[in-house]
Amino acid sequence: MMHPMTTLMTTPEPTPTPASADATASGAGPRGRVYDGVICFGGEDWWCHNRGHYDMQMMRRLAQRTPVLYINSIGMRTPRISEGAMFLTRIRRKLRSLRRGLVGVEPGLSVYSPVAAPGRAGARLNPMTLPAQIRRAARGLGIERPLVWIACPPGAAVADRLNAAAMVYQRTDRYEQYIGVDHDLIAGFDGDLKRRADLTIFCAARLSEDEGPACRNAYYLDHGVDAERFIAAGTGDEFPEDVASLRRPRVGFIGGIDSHTFDPEFFLAVARALPEVTFALVGGCSLPGGWCDARNVKRLGQKAYDDVPGYMAACDALIMPWNRNRWIDACNPVKLKEYLAVGRPVVTTPFYELKNYEGLVRIAETPEAFARELRAALADPGDAEARRARVRNETWDAKASAVLARLAALGVTPATKEAT
Repeated sequence: MMHPMTTLMTTPEPTPTPASADATASGAGPRGRVYDGVICFGGEDWWCHNRGHYDMQMMRRLAQRTPVLYINSIGMRTPRISEGAMFLTRIRRKLRSLRRGLVGVEPGLSVYSPVAAPGRAGARLNPMTLPAQIRRAARGLGIERPLVWIACPPGAAVADRLNAAAMVYQRTDRYEQYIGVDHDLIAGFDGDLKRRADLTIFCAARLSEDEGPACRNAYYLDHGVDAERFIAAGTGDEFPEDVASLRRPRVGFIGGIDSHTFDPEFFLAVARALPEVTFALVGGCSLPGGWCDARNVKRLGQKAYDDVPGYMAACDALIMPWNRNRWIDACNPVKLKEYLAVGRPVVTTPFYELKNYEGLVRIAETPEAFARELRAALADPGDAEARRARVRNETWDAKASAVLARLAALGVTPATKEAT
């Protein structure tokens, strides 16, 4: 089968000099390459998803230094009618996002929803239709020579058409393992990005160790956390009413309830083994209707990011009942540091990144062991301050500064006001 990028790179439209070209060709001179803003191909939709994600949090920090245009996810999979109600939800969500167009959401940060096609249709069409849309939006923000940041692999199809000063690839997860995606297509984008990106950022140790050698320039930089926000919630006593009114002890899971991450059968076995415990699920759910029949489970729905700390803090323990698959083995969930910052005891199924948190979380492989660990955590919550101390300095501000320093070492720097 032809490599998906082969078709993209032979389209008749002329392309600007690639981001990885010689510094002198970039117009920045021999000292390095200068960018006047950031164009980020986001892995999520700003209007529909929790804003705690790596790319969103990074862009909020970079926007304090240079203009940022966040492109809502152009899609890695094509919605299917077989998804039932979720199919209609995805379509409605995308249409609402498209109607918003270009919106300034914070000082220096704008969000844009272009017209794009997912899957192989997108691989053919997006290189012809997306660049003009994005360049037009970027010019309105004063961005002519961007740092292109790709958190959604299909962004590779148009990166060379944006006059980029440099390119960053954010390898957060094994995207090609995501349910419903075209494995070969996404794997092709991934491989191409690793070879071409000036910097490939890994936020999970497993991915960094396994894939770093295949990259032009690999950098392991794990997730940050809004430490002050979550620590304040965990040390306070004001919680959202819908969770505070639930019977205690309360155990919470906060995040997307999706089949590629969350294990519903495992979770229900734990909930049934602990009928005296109230389980609060906070987050969007893409599982089939009727999946949960346990009376001690309360589904509270998706909440705004600003409210998430309060929901975590309202719980007596926090859990991560993950699937056992290659996706989870290579994951590093943002919520782990958020859970620790709140200070509540954490019980989780195993995954590789936990090697960096020994003694701070309880790990169990079976529902029976998970229920035992959870019961023990509720009886003896342990040292909340030790958990907070582990992540107190792991802020998103610190992570953004680390990225900028790494780019500067590669000769990639933001324009100064004098230079513009």
